[in-house]
Amino acid sequence: SIARILAYAANGLDYQSETTHLDIIEIDAASNRRIDEIREIKERVHIAPLSGKYKIYIVDEVHMLTKEAFNALLKTLEEPPRHVIFILATTEFHKVPETIVSRCVRLTFKPISEEVILGHLSEIATKENINATKEALTILAKHGRGSFRDAISLLDHVKNLEGEINANTVNAMLGLTSQEACEQILLATIATDLPKVHDHLNSAIDSGVQAGSLASQLSELIRQDLLDQKFSTEQTLVLKLLEKLLEVPGSAKPQVALELALYG
Repeated sequence: SIARILAYAANGLDYQSETTHLDIIEIDAASNRRIDEIREIKERVHIAPLSGKYKIYIVDEVHMLTKEAFNALLKTLEEPPRHVIFILATTEFHKVPETIVSRCVRLTFKPISEEVILGHLSEIATKENINATKEALTILAKHGRGSFRDAISLLDHVKNLEGEINANTVNAMLGLTSQEACEQILLATIATDLPKVHDHLNSAIDSGVQAGSLASQLSELIRQDLLDQKFSTEQTLVLKLLEKLLEVPGSAKPQVALELALYG
């Protein structure tokens, strides 16, 4: 969206999301990542804009290009025609070769704070008569992970549900367990009360919560408790538990990895 806004601004046009312009070309690098597609762009760049000042190429997910495609693109970036602008968009900047980066003006977007996202979601909910509790909106803001777009998309998923949208509604949609359930699992684990850990864990899994998601929730809870200095004598144990939990989502068998983390 930002790339489109920049492209329209560069051409002195009013931006509207539903409109298209022939001098603004969007390319999905995830689907067009081969050298042939980039060679085709190289052949087109010498064609003058139809009506705008610039012909602008937006390359989304640019980090997905192959090495050969990057090399072909580099030759175009080194000496681009005066009427051409390339906007390269990516969420994985570290995968873009330095030779490409050095020829670009870099604009980095920082995550939005949960408080700001929450305020924005509350405003939308009020304007659109969405019956959502503050607790529910807070969960959506947290899982937007610094992105207005993602948080609003989550709100859009739940807004048509019947009745009040509360924490339980949102947790069910996101495949999460409650804060209380996470705290019970963590307290039982710290106390090495294995029967209770087993019961709470099975209860969460039986409710449809995925092991990887539960591990992430527990990790976030531990992180927040450490920041709030809630642990004293148990800090070493908790840090070891956190280290194990962080490995669960990427495990080939997340549930087994979660059980070993909690029972160990």
